[in-house]
Amino acid sequence: MDKILEGLVSSSHPLPLKRVIVRRVVESAETPLSQAQCRAMFALSTRLVLQGPDPFQRQVGRQVLEAYGRYHRDEFEAFFNRGLVLGLLQRGYGELSNRDPAILDYIQAGLRLIMSCPSVLELFELLQVEALRLVCERPAPPLCARLCQLLGDFPQCLPRGRKLSLAFCQQLVRSIAHFQSQGTREAELRLYVSQVTQVSGLLRSVWKAEPDTLLPSLQELFAIISAADTSFEPSVALASLVQHIPLQMITVLIRSLTTDPNVKDASMTQALCRMIDWLSWPLAQHVETWVIALLKGLASVQKFTILIDVTLLKIELVFNRLWFPLVRPGALAVLSHMLLSFQHSPEAFHLIVPHVVSLVHSFKRDGLPSSTAFLMQLTELIHCMMYHYSGFPELYEPILEAIKDMPKPTEEKIKLILNQSAWTSQSSSLPSCLSRLSGKSETGKTGLINLGNTCYMNSVIQALFMATDFRRHVLSLNLNGCNSLMRKLQHLFAFLAHTQREAYAPRLFFEASRPPWFTPRSQQDCSEYLRFLLDRLHEEERTLKALSSLKASENIMNEESQTQEADHKAQVFAPCTESEERTLIEKMFGGKLRTTICCLNCKSMSQKEEAFTDLSLAFCPPTSLENVGPKCMESSEVKDDCMVQTNTLANSPAGETFLSNLEVNGGCDAIVNEGPIKDFSTEPNSENTTNAELDKIQDNSGMSQRLVDKNTLSVTDLLNYFLAPEILSGDNKYYCEKCASLQNAEKTMQIIEEPEYLILTLLRFSYDPKCHIRRKILDNVSLPLVLELPVKRTTSPLAVDPGSWSAGVEICDIGENLAKKLKPSGADEVTCPQLVPYTLSSVVVHSGVSSESGHYYSYARNVTGSGPSALCHQSTALSLVSPQDKLLTEESPCTVVENELDMEMPREWFLFNDSRVTFTSFQSVQKITSRFPKDTAYVLFYKKQNSTCGFNTNSANGLWVNGDPPLQKDLMDAITKDNKLYLQEQELSARTQALQAASASCSFRPNGFDDNDPPGSCGPTGGGGGGGFSTVGRLVF
Repeated sequence: MDKILEGLVSSSHPLPLKRVIVRRVVESAETPLSQAQCRAMFALSTRLVLQGPDPFQRQVGRQVLEAYGRYHRDEFEAFFNRGLVLGLLQRGYGELSNRDPAILDYIQAGLRLIMSCPSVLELFELLQVEALRLVCERPAPPLCARLCQLLGDFPQCLPRGRKLSLAFCQQLVRSIAHFQSQGTREAELRLYVSQVTQVSGLLRSVWKAEPDTLLPSLQELFAIISAADTSFEPSVALASLVQHIPLQMITVLIRSLTTDPNVKDASMTQALCRMIDWLSWPLAQHVETWVIALLKGLASVQKFTILIDVTLLKIELVFNRLWFPLVRPGALAVLSHMLLSFQHSPEAFHLIVPHVVSLVHSFKRDGLPSSTAFLMQLTELIHCMMYHYSGFPELYEPILEAIKDMPKPTEEKIKLILNQSAWTSQSSSLPSCLSRLSGKSETGKTGLINLGNTCYMNSVIQALFMATDFRRHVLSLNLNGCNSLMRKLQHLFAFLAHTQREAYAPRLFFEASRPPWFTPRSQQDCSEYLRFLLDRLHEEERTLKALSSLKASENIMNEESQTQEADHKAQVFAPCTESEERTLIEKMFGGKLRTTICCLNCKSMSQKEEAFTDLSLAFCPPTSLENVGPKCMESSEVKDDCMVQTNTLANSPAGETFLSNLEVNGGCDAIVNEGPIKDFSTEPNSENTTNAELDKIQDNSGMSQRLVDKNTLSVTDLLNYFLAPEILSGDNKYYCEKCASLQNAEKTMQIIEEPEYLILTLLRFSYDPKCHIRRKILDNVSLPLVLELPVKRTTSPLAVDPGSWSAGVEICDIGENLAKKLKPSGADEVTCPQLVPYTLSSVVVHSGVSSESGHYYSYARNVTGSGPSALCHQSTALSLVSPQDKLLTEESPCTVVENELDMEMPREWFLFNDSRVTFTSFQSVQKITSRFPKDTAYVLFYKKQNSTCGFNTNSANGLWVNGDPPLQKDLMDAITKDNKLYLQEQELSARTQALQAASASCSFRPNGFDDNDPPGSCGPTGGGGGGGFSTVGRLVF
């Protein structure tokens, strides 16, 4: 019979005929056969099953083996013995390898036939040993899955005893770690996933039957994923085991892992990274639960270094998993936790920002309900992150446009989500990180690294650097051998102009320029810092000049030598030839303000002139501008609850200058500016002058009508309000020396000398007496690109003593008596009103809701006295005039049409945000508060046009780069040395990147933004899924 069958299956007869004959052969199995005939049939069928060249022959072999084995069980028991099975498992069958799954198929079929025979017990014992041996040899997924199927159908073949069972589980875990998919097509991926599922299912059965094997198996799993061996990367198929770990064990296991002193940080980092990689495994359940639990566990024991490293390494991978429906729910859950807990720096969020818009557009086009649900969750997450890391409009505007149609969570919900997700308050102790090593941006500008809440300094320095004339004066100074603050500023400016680094760390300048009362690593007021910085530079130069004069007087014996030395030092801070006695700060930022007080009873007047470096503009209450008629002071409203500050360079009786502040506070107690400013004054009487509760008159009915008609104030309105007359009445009456009593009086302020750079500070922080905090005024203010400053130039033959108040004068006096009485105040001077055009140069923006928190960044552009921005267009809308100059407004010679001007230089504006520098536009500057309500213009720099104090860029001193003067040799050498060091760092980084293992300490992963406190300051759930395997073509491995 065996010969007939063998000849039949190998013949060329038609297949239907062969099937008929095979069926008759199978039916004949019921007839009695000799032992030799049975053995021959078993050998033939075995050969057909294992070595059949085609599916038909293999099928015939299985049919014949099953039929003859069932009817001739004793003969088959003798044939299917220990020797046959052991030979198949160890040596294979003929040319068939012992690692071919067909071997296990044959053994499983044989076991079914002899299950009732006594010899099966011997085979079970043999298979227990062989199964352990087989998994130790790291079988491929097909063989391992087939073995697990056999062991699942015949659990008697599983290794017995705690030791062998435990070893089998551990080795099976290691075998899974070596799994790799052999194809990329959908059918191949589906088969691979099913094979892995078969293996993990067997482990689940073993763990359930023998619970003692679970914990050692998990320890083996952790050992695999925490290994630092770079030559072996464990398979993501290990993710299939996670769903079989009881969730009740999470708390115990995570606590054990995070507190075990034997688990090094590098091992934990590696393990966590690989667990996050498991998010790519389709159909795996609870992976995100375990990842989030481990992240929370590490935060609870304050292992922030691991959290920072892992987040920055894996955040982009997690985000990319959102593209794949099968793994999207888990990926979104992990992404949300990682971003919301990473609150000390925006770096992690900014890594995914460039990819958000394309993902949003993709799922909008998809239109599926699952995609819509996912988009709502993602939008909520994005809004939370943009709220927490406000101050990056150049990054967020495209995202806002993409998600404008999606629901926006309330501010209360955002705050609740952020508060629940934070790591701990210990985040403030994290070390600062530097900027990422990369070349300069396309702008060619250099950022400033945040040294820990130093954005207030960075924004001011960038604004001063972009003040072109000031920068050129500083760079042109000959300061060799001088260790002054100006020298350090020159060093900083030189590096900003010439370094190849993307961002520079201004550590030395920060330590030298930080006011003593500023707490390190805490947020500060950038306006206060700017005043202190200018004051220090001004006083330093005066001191140097005084020392130069003293040394010259003591060197009488060497008159020629002492004259040359004195001249040299006098010139150190004064590269311009005119106004030799003025300091550089006075030349660039100094102006003069004249204050006049007129007694309304006797009409006598007194005047005082003061120097200033910036004007602080209070916000005018809307009611103060209603019902105002021309020259109708009695019916005008009063200004209350507003404060006006003027940072002044006041002249002392000795003729020297110092920095102080003139403050006018209406409607509340007198407020004196922070004392440390005046501590640098050299005169005992250089104290802050304060007038309490000054009522402002608005005489410009046109301006009041504009404010009534529109909601947005402009800088024009605030400056007009600053220059408007005030009535001193009630508790604020003026003491008139002539009347010898308190009288109602009118106070006016006029600018009599304009600065080269006009600095305007918008007083956005007002003191709340109820809460004892400084609240922020979030009103939007329109910024004119070009404004005209009303300057009351005076020509007088009479010498006026600036800083002293004049004697009272009656208006009714005439003739010589009037001239004599007006002599001290210069009241007979010929007033020559002039509108001086200024162009916007820089805007420092504060992002936040209080002065003690938030973030600063700045917009700036290069503006010179004769640049393209000096072009003017006839208009009257933006003129800045005091009420008494209203007639001059009708013939304003130079104002600007902003849109036309900005279109001429579309890439002239830059956004300086700590380490980041990008191109922007004036439209972005104007719309910043309307798009981001917490981001408001705070300090403005305006450059006077048609100035005669600029540099000649054709200087004979050498080649000028971008109009800047050539650097001193020591500066250039320092920059060259640092640029070489930078290139070495880049090379070293490239060489070690491939070999770098996870470090136990915070690896050098620079961070351009590391403000930590408080939340919201600069520092510090699944969506819709796929429909099953119909989308398996988008699996991720």
